[in-house]
Amino acid sequence: MTSPRRRALQLPTTGDATRRVFRRKRRPARWRQAGIALLLGGAGVLLLLGLLQLPERFDTFLVLSTALANLIGGVQQALWGVLQLLAVVLVVLAVILALGLVVTGLIRLVRAFWPQSPRSR
Repeated sequence: MTSPRRRALQLPTTGDATRRVFRRKRRPARWRQAGIALLLGGAGVLLLLGLLQLPERFDTFLVLSTALANLIGGVQQALWGVLQLLAVVLVVLAVILALGLVVTGLIRLVRAFWPQSPRSR
């Protein structure tokens, strides 16, 4: 005997013994697989032929060396900027430390000359 709540939670069933999610997908037809393979292979060959024409159109080594020089220059500038930023952070930390030392020294100086209560003597 099932409770009414149990019946309300049951999923509706269809005539199929297995759920659609767990069924195996059908493989595409062989002619379709062969057509896709030929299209992919043709696209790859055309791309390779286009790339082989590239050195005749451009001075490839000049483009490559310019790109590498720009990359190295950019990295050098980035590192120089990081170094400058670290220097600024170091100066700010030194200023904060100096102000902390001054404030601590002033507090101790005021405590030294502050009249003491009779209990602490």
